[in-house]
Amino acid sequence: MSKPSVLFVCVKNGGKSQMAAGLMRKAAGDQVDVYSAGTKPGDAVNALSSETLLEVGVDISGQAPTLIDPQLVRDVDLVVTLGNEAKVDPVAGTDFENWDTDEPSERGIDGIERMRLVRDDIAARVAALAARLAVR
Repeated sequence: MSKPSVLFVCVKNGGKSQMAAGLMRKAAGDQVDVYSAGTKPGDAVNALSSETLLEVGVDISGQAPTLIDPQLVRDVDLVVTLGNEAKVDPVAGTDFENWDTDEPSERGIDGIERMRLVRDDIAARVAALAARLAVR
């Protein structure tokens, strides 16, 4: 049986999707193939995203935003979009889900505090996904 694969997608691939991928790599180790990409990638990983992940033992500082690859979308088992802005066209044979993630800035929370709340929301979702994928 092949191991499951998941692609996390956001627009810039500098924050939420990178966070999700890093957290899934920590949760699943080599039991899940993990990818991240953006629909309109930025130039670098968000520094606050990276900083808040380091607080929980995940280092994404060596990652770089990547453009979504249509072949990868077809090849993975699951595509997870984070937030409502990234749009990925459905592909037969690939499961899709959207995580409408917490956006603390809508409540006036910014900076490192905002990013910690985003991290914690994504971490809970990743843990639930890892459990669904039977990762222990």
